[in-house]
Amino acid sequence: MSPLRFTLLLLTATLLPLLGGCSKPDGASTESVTLLNVSYDPTRELYEEFNAAFVKHWEATKGTKLTLKQSHGGSGKQARAVIDGLEADIVTLALAYDVDMLHDKAGLIPKDWQARLPNNSSPYTSTIVFVVRKGNPKGIRDWEDLIKPGISVITPNPKTSGGARWNYLAAWGYALHKAGGDESKAREFVTSLFRNVPVLDSGARGSTTTFAERGLGDVLIAWENEAFLLTEEVGKDRFEIIVPSESILAEPPVTVVDKNVDKRGSRAVAEAYLQYLYSEAGQEIAAKHHYRPRSPAVAAKYASRFPSVRLFTIDEVFGGWRLAQRTHFDDSGVFDLIYTPSAK
Repeated sequence: MSPLRFTLLLLTATLLPLLGGCSKPDGASTESVTLLNVSYDPTRELYEEFNAAFVKHWEATKGTKLTLKQSHGGSGKQARAVIDGLEADIVTLALAYDVDMLHDKAGLIPKDWQARLPNNSSPYTSTIVFVVRKGNPKGIRDWEDLIKPGISVITPNPKTSGGARWNYLAAWGYALHKAGGDESKAREFVTSLFRNVPVLDSGARGSTTTFAERGLGDVLIAWENEAFLLTEEVGKDRFEIIVPSESILAEPPVTVVDKNVDKRGSRAVAEAYLQYLYSEAGQEIAAKHHYRPRSPAVAAKYASRFPSVRLFTIDEVFGGWRLAQRTHFDDSGVFDLIYTPSAK
């Protein structure tokens, strides 16, 4: 990928208009089918390739013309758009809480949506790492380095970005373990970290732009796949990945949006689309785009690509997404209390 193309990708939120094709629920019609996948920022390149592979697979096996559209932005904002009427057939968001909102706020999906596919409906995983400038001039090695005076940290806004919430919780979990479970010390740590954040972008891709193209910050906290994209495909001579001693297991989930697929008659192809993510071909594409595959065979094939890191889950440390959201990110939650204009 050329730097020019990447820059365009960084600056352009893609929301292509739906085509007017019609479809049949059994997928056996020869009429065209159109699906919209509403996703979060860093999956743009993953789904460009996956969509092309699935279209080829679907048309070869079903004989039905298929057009796939994709929309990207901050995960929370994307969920809000679907709740407000964006007719996504599929959502592939950054965290389960944002998908839960489709049930809680609009009744678009059943409450037990996460039990419908293997691995809690998360076909691939990721984690949170750091990106620093070549040569690591500030000597950043672990989370402790991010709270030092004079270190500028780039991370998006947890109120709008799923990636930012993973970043925040990864830092909190590290600090909590280091302090022997002392919540007050974890809060002090994360407060200090956000004092070093000069700007909060609305999404993960926006923060990557801020760090890579605008040149702000000493360190970018990022999805592992976004870090690989930046270091391997854009700036091998400009950036380095730093893997902290401990981080969080990020499990981005997927689901069909039941009310929309039933209304549009696209359920069969939407469900096949998500199942294909679990196929060997889908897992290969995920690994190629730096997501950690669930398939043991594909994971073994790409084992050298993904460094070993001690990972904790959101259930283990925070009691699940609903409690983490209510405690940290809802209005008047911990994040609102520690990140104020006077605290920056």
